Amino acid sequence: MKNIKIKKVMPQKDLQLLVEFSNSTKKLYNVKQLFKQFPDYKMLEHRSLFEQAYIDCGGCSVAWTPEIDISEWELWDNGKLI
Repeated sequence: MKNIKIKKVMPQKDLQLLVEFSNSTKKLYNVKQLFKQFPDYKMLEHRSLFEQAYIDCGGCSVAWTPEIDISEWELWDNGKLI
Protein backbone atom coordinates (compact mmCIF):
# COMPACT_ATOMS: atom_id res chain seq x y z
CA MET A 1 0.00 0.00 0.00
CA LYS A 2 1.46 3.35 -1.01
CA ASN A 3 1.44 6.58 0.97
CA ILE A 4 -0.07 5.16 4.13
CA LYS A 5 0.22 7.58 7.03
CA ILE A 6 -0.67 7.46 10.70
CA LYS A 7 -3.76 9.52 11.43
CA LYS A 8 -4.21 8.83 15.17
CA VAL A 9 -2.37 6.97 17.94
CA MET A 10 -3.84 5.97 21.29
CA PRO A 11 -1.68 4.25 23.92
CA GLN A 12 -3.48 1.26 25.45
CA LYS A 13 -2.93 -1.02 28.43
CA ASP A 14 -0.12 -3.56 28.41
CA LEU A 15 2.17 -1.49 26.12
CA GLN A 16 -0.05 -1.65 23.08
CA LEU A 17 -0.81 1.11 20.61
CA LEU A 18 -4.11 1.53 18.84
CA VAL A 19 -3.19 3.12 15.52
CA GLU A 20 -5.57 4.55 12.95
CA PHE A 21 -4.14 5.00 9.47
CA SER A 22 -5.05 7.47 6.73
CA ASN A 23 -7.22 4.84 5.01
CA SER A 24 -9.28 4.42 8.25
CA THR A 25 -7.75 0.99 9.00
CA LYS A 26 -7.16 0.41 12.72
CA LYS A 27 -4.47 -1.86 14.09
CA LEU A 28 -3.28 -2.84 17.55
CA TYR A 29 0.50 -3.00 17.92
CA ASN A 30 2.31 -4.61 20.87
CA VAL A 31 5.42 -2.54 21.61
CA LYS A 32 6.87 -5.31 23.83
CA GLN A 33 7.81 -7.28 20.71
CA LEU A 34 10.63 -4.76 20.14
CA PHE A 35 12.31 -5.21 23.55
CA LYS A 36 14.49 -8.18 22.64
CA GLN A 37 15.90 -6.71 19.44
CA PHE A 38 15.99 -3.08 20.62
CA PRO A 39 16.67 -2.88 24.39
CA ASP A 40 16.28 0.92 24.44
CA TYR A 41 12.55 0.47 23.89
CA LYS A 42 12.26 -1.02 27.39
CA MET A 43 12.17 2.53 28.72
CA LEU A 44 8.59 2.58 27.42
CA GLU A 45 7.65 0.31 30.32
CA HIS A 46 7.39 3.56 32.28
CA ARG A 47 3.72 4.32 31.77
CA SER A 48 4.20 8.07 32.00
CA LEU A 49 6.58 7.98 29.01
CA PHE A 50 4.54 5.43 27.04
CA GLU A 51 1.44 7.61 27.25
CA GLN A 52 3.36 10.49 25.64
CA ALA A 53 3.29 8.79 22.22
CA TYR A 54 2.84 11.29 19.40
CA ILE A 55 2.67 11.23 15.62
CA ASP A 56 5.91 12.45 14.08
CA CYS A 57 7.09 13.59 10.64
CA GLY A 58 3.68 14.12 9.14
CA GLY A 59 2.36 10.66 9.96
CA CYS A 60 5.39 8.53 9.11
CA SER A 61 6.05 7.35 12.68
CA VAL A 62 4.92 7.23 16.29
CA ALA A 63 7.57 8.67 18.58
CA TRP A 64 8.32 9.22 22.26
CA THR A 65 11.79 10.76 22.05
CA PRO A 66 14.06 11.65 19.12
CA GLU A 67 15.69 8.21 19.52
CA ILE A 68 12.60 6.08 20.20
CA ASP A 69 10.06 5.80 17.39
CA ILE A 70 8.22 3.22 15.30
CA SER A 71 7.67 3.65 11.56
CA GLU A 72 4.28 3.54 9.92
CA TRP A 73 5.36 0.43 8.00
CA GLU A 74 6.34 -1.48 11.15
CA LEU A 75 2.99 -0.60 12.71
CA TRP A 76 1.14 -1.53 9.52
CA ASP A 77 2.99 -4.79 8.84
CA ASN A 78 3.07 -6.11 12.41
CA GLY A 79 -0.05 -4.64 13.94
CA LYS A 80 -3.18 -6.76 14.36
CA LEU A 81 -6.18 -5.63 12.37
CA ILE A 82 -9.13 -4.71 14.58
